Amino acid sequence: MNYLDQFRDKEIVKGLARRITELTAGLSEPLTFMEVCGTHTMAIYQFGLRTLLPPQVRLISGPGCPVCVTPNGYLDRALALSRLPDVIITTFGDMLRVPGSSSSLMEERAKGADVRIVYSPLDAVQIAVKNPARRVIFLGVGFETTAPTIAGSIVSAQKLGLKNYFVLASHKTMPQPMGILSADPELSVDGYLCPAHVSAIIGGNAYRFLCEEYGVPCVVTGFEPADVLQGVEMLVKQRLAGEAKVEIQYSRVVSWEGNAKAQALLAEVFTPFDADWRGIGVLPGSGLRIAEPYAAFDAERAIPVEVEPLKEHRGCLCGEILKGKVSPFDCPLFGKACTPESPVGACMVSSEGTCAAAHKYGR
Repeated sequence: MNYLDQFRDKEIVKGLARRITELTAGLSEPLTFMEVCGTHTMAIYQFGLRTLLPPQVRLISGPGCPVCVTPNGYLDRALALSRLPDVIITTFGDMLRVPGSSSSLMEERAKGADVRIVYSPLDAVQIAVKNPARRVIFLGVGFETTAPTIAGSIVSAQKLGLKNYFVLASHKTMPQPMGILSADPELSVDGYLCPAHVSAIIGGNAYRFLCEEYGVPCVVTGFEPADVLQGVEMLVKQRLAGEAKVEIQYSRVVSWEGNAKAQALLAEVFTPFDADWRGIGVLPGSGLRIAEPYAAFDAERAIPVEVEPLKEHRGCLCGEILKGKVSPFDCPLFGKACTPESPVGACMVSSEGTCAAAHKYGR
């Protein structure tokens, strides 16, 4: 057995589940733990981890999917930009089928728009180099995990002297919405399985305010079955001991301070602003906007375009699902009008979306 195999070892996983069951046997009310990472969401459904847990432990999914929390207003602007004749839209694949108010990038591409899937924003920079007569726009959607590479693409474009590379930025920062959810009496979150990839950038210390201000335990957790269940066990032990602190289960990757170079790059290229989150609303300082020294690369400022009136999709519960207040199975559209092949909401489109995970693994 190699080092990573042990994190999927059935006996280890079953042993963790037994310990959680023993620890919670005397509880009269269930403990509710929220994961706020799309990869955690997919892992929990894929490995059937909820079925291993006792009734005293309830796992719910929060706003951990960056595509899912991106509001329709951003999508509508991206669609409007895609219709300009000299524009090339570059994007990660998850964005292609996300519905805006009246269309999607896939539909616009079918109508003739030049929309290209890339695997890195640096690929988009190279497209700009090869197409000097056209404006190349990268759709910058993501949390602190992807934001540094997008910041790096802007710095690279500046060094190359490019005048035709732009980013339509919609980056979000993770800790703020967790504070909002912690204060919501309807949710009563007893602990967080904190996102691993994000935490590798921002560090475990970023979650201390959740413990100090809201009394909610936090455990930064890895993605394998044993990682997740050990994270749950650590949260249970904190609750039983009446503690609220940050612990790092995923210590093989995450440190307390995070990645200092990535943080410095983010601080150089971006500036915080009040961002709109689907289902949650506008949160002060929770977004990253392109800073003034790099404003020439900001598609929103550099390329004016008329955006259609905002329209939400009737019956879609994506906003409530992102807050953990309902499950995908509570949505009347789930698996009927809304499927991965014909999605109504963003939660069904993204590979990290709660509805997509539930549809693929949760039945």
